[in-house]
Amino acid sequence: MISSDVIRGHIDTLILKLLMEKDMYGYELANEIKSRTLDKFDIKEATLYSVVQRLEGRALIASYMGEKTHGGKRRYYKITPFGKAYYSEMISEWKLLKEIMVAILGSDIRE
Repeated sequence: MISSDVIRGHIDTLILKLLMEKDMYGYELANEIKSRTLDKFDIKEATLYSVVQRLEGRALIASYMGEKTHGGKRRYYKITPFGKAYYSEMISEWKLLKEIMVAILGSDIRE
C-alpha cells in the first residue's frame, strides 16, 4: 500500500482520468482505483467525497442523479470541459515530476 501523503497531490488527476473514460458514482470510483492499482491504493470514502466535492466546487466535474437502482438513486460524476483542460495541465506537471525524479534518483532505482 502507498502512503496517502505520497499520492495526495495526484488524487485529482486519477479521478479526472477515470471520469474521462465514463461517468461514475463514488463507490465505483473507489473500486476502480483499488482494482487498477492491484490493491496498492485504497482511497478512503471520506477522502474520495472530499475530493469530488472540491472538484465540483471548482467546476472541474459536475454531478447528477442516476436512475434508481436496487439501493436507490446514485449520484454520478462527470468531467466538464474545464476539467478536461485541467487534467491535461496535471499530466504535463506529472511528466515534469517524473523527469525530475529520474534525473535525481536515476532510471535504475534499486529497492
